[in-house]
Amino acid sequence: MGTPRSLLILASRCPLQRCRTASVLAIVGAKAPSHLNPIIAATKPLHCRTLSTTSNSKTRIEWPPMEDNTLEADGVRIAVEGCGHGTLDAIYASVAESCKRRGWDGVDLVIIGGDFQAARNAADLSVMSVPPKYRALGDFPAYYSGDKTAPYLTIFIHGNHEASSYLWELYYGGWVAPNIYYLGAANVLRFGPLRIAGMSGIWKGFDYNKPHHERLPFNQDDVKSFYHVREIDVRKLLLLREQVDVGLSHDWPRAIEKHGNSKALWKMKPDFEQESLDGRLGNPAAAYVMDRLRPAYWFSAHLHCKYAAIKAYEAPNSTETSTAAQAAKQTETASAPAAVSVEAAANPDEIDLDMEDENEQLLDISENATTVASSTSNPTPGGGVSDELRAQLPASFAKPTPDQPKLNPGQPVPPGITNTTTRFLALDKALPGRKFLQLCSLLPVDPAHMAAFPPSSDTKQRYRLQYDPEWLAITRVFSPVLTIGDRTARTPPDLGEEEYRPMIDAERTWVEENVVRRGKLDVPENFAITAEPHRPGVDPETVDYQPDEYTNPQTVAFCELLSLPNLWDSSPEERAERKAKGPAPPEPRRDGDGFRGGRGGGRGGRGRGDRGGRGRGRGGSGWRGGGGGHRGGWNR
Repeated sequence: MGTPRSLLILASRCPLQRCRTASVLAIVGAKAPSHLNPIIAATKPLHCRTLSTTSNSKTRIEWPPMEDNTLEADGVRIAVEGCGHGTLDAIYASVAESCKRRGWDGVDLVIIGGDFQAARNAADLSVMSVPPKYRALGDFPAYYSGDKTAPYLTIFIHGNHEASSYLWELYYGGWVAPNIYYLGAANVLRFGPLRIAGMSGIWKGFDYNKPHHERLPFNQDDVKSFYHVREIDVRKLLLLREQVDVGLSHDWPRAIEKHGNSKALWKMKPDFEQESLDGRLGNPAAAYVMDRLRPAYWFSAHLHCKYAAIKAYEAPNSTETSTAAQAAKQTETASAPAAVSVEAAANPDEIDLDMEDENEQLLDISENATTVASSTSNPTPGGGVSDELRAQLPASFAKPTPDQPKLNPGQPVPPGITNTTTRFLALDKALPGRKFLQLCSLLPVDPAHMAAFPPSSDTKQRYRLQYDPEWLAITRVFSPVLTIGDRTARTPPDLGEEEYRPMIDAERTWVEENVVRRGKLDVPENFAITAEPHRPGVDPETVDYQPDEYTNPQTVAFCELLSLPNLWDSSPEERAERKAKGPAPPEPRRDGDGFRGGRGGGRGGRGRGDRGGRGRGRGGSGWRGGGGGHRGGWNR
């Protein structure tokens, strides 16, 4: 079965392809770092297009049937990986072996769905949301320093375990190492015939409407809030009016599990069932974006399991897509009141990294409920807005009439978005025996794009990354109201799509004249080292101080391309002053007051009701105490 240092994974055929389904079992060998030993082999077959005979196993996961109209050779060859967790060597080796067994000479693109962990040195680890005893530099420093080069063009979004100090420099996106591109907080890029949209981070409702207030030095809240999705970034994605082919998010779009074999999911992850029934499983912002963009494919990670689903939408011109019909269909993604249930016992072999996730989620629900209650009970004449003043506000501030159903953000879908089927796939983290890698041959929604963006004669890199004109226009619209590192700032109000449309159109004209016609759409290969790279055997593996703040030349170049202010630049004196002051005080915590059960690790093992569970945290008197948690786990 290979050498003792082999990582065995299940590399199945892509269940997202529109093709006949059959079973195939492929065990792929890939050299892995020593901490991934011993060898663990996955043996469950998946339904997918096959190149070989079927497995003898009777255990199968039934994926929805696909259409038989895809010619694999015509598509863009993609390798999708779930959570990276710093194991680049194993991921690339697994891609190579998977291609070999599939008969490919390589892939055009590798997509990593978050938890990439681009730590340049030990100082970056100090601001990574990982318990100190589990901090490890992983494989990335060698790619950052140039000792190694990624064998395939790689793009990634950030998850909830990242070197936030480095990614902070690249809000708009950029190269973290040669041939490895970070999409930023939110982005849209073109890769040959495919238009790819990505949103980084995970859902935390209490941070959603805040601006990006984090700036070095970080306090303990900043380290975590950095990776929480922000409304200002989602708002930009919800203003897209042209079709997207691929969507990316770290955590799953909320309620997507209802469009696949949920019973099989409950068997893998029993505690997900109650969250799904409560309407709490997944990211509502990612659901808004998916339902707006309706890409042909959507990839996620975070929940550490492989799961496929297909979400169908009504055709844009269908009579069923009236406002009332759309509002009725949205009820499946609405959050129901939270229920406290008996939780499945935590895996004793898995260490929880998201120790704040479940308790913060409970706080999120409580604060949302408090906000709703305070805004709907005991109304007073003096607490409202006069009709005269409301008449002067944009249309988005108007009160909905009783016969005007409330639509989710991003609805209705514009006529330029025509796709009606989104194929969703979530993948696991890169560990032995986990289903973390998928090879796919993807086609754009518009077949004409295959001819409009043909592959180059360079077989090693058939397609190149390009900026997206529509996204550049939206970026220019929001630049004047964007704030970074200001704790007193507030997110600007949403003006509504009707107000934004002419603003975007005007900026689109600017982009056409100053970027497109000048041939500047190609993403420049302008990677530059900022922080000093780690020196193995010389530098310590961990330190107790935070990294310095740097001005990244790539952000400078992007801001110059679009004539934007560079909010991430500061003088040495300003940075020295902030560093001398130290981190801002953390926000007060309400431990034990009914909102938070202390700083325990998410789920409380077998804890139930209002009793603190049996987790590794301190517990407390809140709804749930400590617990092992199921998100962001880490193997010993």
